[in-house]
Amino acid sequence: LYHERQRLELCALHALNNLLQRPWLSKAAADGICQRLAPRARPNPHRSPLGTGNYDINVVMAALATLGLAAVWWDKRRSLERLHLPHILGFLLNVPSPVTLGTLALPLARPHWLGVRRLGATFYNLDSKLASPAAIGAEPQLR
Repeated sequence: LYHERQRLELCALHALNNLLQRPWLSKAAADGICQRLAPRARPNPHRSPLGTGNYDINVVMAALATLGLAAVWWDKRRSLERLHLPHILGFLLNVPSPVTLGTLALPLARPHWLGVRRLGATFYNLDSKLASPAAIGAEPQLR
């Protein structure tokens, strides 16, 4: 399994590459998408002003569109039974992630992108914060 590990605030980039199972999107390409989305904005509203990543959904959707793929917005209020899994490449989840300073956990959470994809009959959690992909199981375990 292809699995990129977390660095800087590049979780959206890692989630896309992990979902696609190849090193497809680079930081330079993601920054280029930000520039195209807001050419005159300073700071750019689609990424961290520090230049460390933290790309938003607009960058994710624009990146997918360059491959002819589309993201369908889904939230936890909708039933998972409505998903037609054979037609879905994978999932990009934006989840709260705890903020830590070394071993000290702060009472804060920041958004974090992660990918889930089926390879063979098994779905995998391809979160870049994991040391390696984690098997979720077949469709019943995913749902």
